[in-house]
Amino acid sequence: MKRIILFLMFALSSASLFSQEYSTIQNIHYYDEKTNSSDAYLNERCVLDLYIPKNGKDFPTVIWFHGGGLTGGQKEIPERLKGKGVAVIGVNYRLSPKVSAPKYIEDAAAATAWAFRNIKKYGGNEKKIFISGHSAGGYLAIMVGLNKDYLKKYNIDANELAGIIPFSGQMISHFTARKEKGIDELDARIDEFAPLHFIRADAPPLLLITGDREKELLGRYEENAYMARMMKLKGHKETVLYELDGFDHGGMADPAFPLLLNEIKRIGQRKEK
Repeated sequence: MKRIILFLMFALSSASLFSQEYSTIQNIHYYDEKTNSSDAYLNERCVLDLYIPKNGKDFPTVIWFHGGGLTGGQKEIPERLKGKGVAVIGVNYRLSPKVSAPKYIEDAAAATAWAFRNIKKYGGNEKKIFISGHSAGGYLAIMVGLNKDYLKKYNIDANELAGIIPFSGQMISHFTARKEKGIDELDARIDEFAPLHFIRADAPPLLLITGDREKELLGRYEENAYMARMMKLKGHKETVLYELDGFDHGGMADPAFPLLLNEIKRIGQRKEK
């Protein structure tokens, strides 16, 4: 585990991979027309925004899932990812209680599949797709990245992801998924809706980032620390855990973005060798 001090974070935050103009395309449906027409709520919620470098080529892409406890929130293009030489896909997904698990995970997988099928049309490199998000969004990102069944439906191997980077995501079953089953919030479960259930040695690089263990939501740092330990014991060679000293659950996202960009740069340089 690596503890991060405030001054280091702000030193990193000024880093930029490229300097160029960008454009945004909003409300792209990521399911096919037949699926969209079959469900009004799905048709309303299952859209994404695409933020891309103009005239860019071979750029990396970050798929970003918003937080909100799987019960709220809206798609976003985080300000800290703008103008950094990367495409960003901000994803809406269906929410509980209108749907229950695994519907929102399936939506996250469908949006990820859209990125693999389409990002090359916009100049991006499908071998440089990173999946990320904050809180509930981090949970969705790691579920799609570790449980290969969700992307297999689209004939995509989850190992094609360049990296998995959840911000303060739950590693046990998400508290909303447990609530849907009538399970108490403090009753920790590691079942088919828990990222910890899918630890594997062959997964893409995994960067786990949380806030300060004493300021985070209950057990969030410890869940991530346990995930990091179990991935390493399983034989995974590229699991890294950061704890951001002094930052609570909501505040940890801002200083985490430079770490995400640094990871994109590190993996991108390796792929170019």
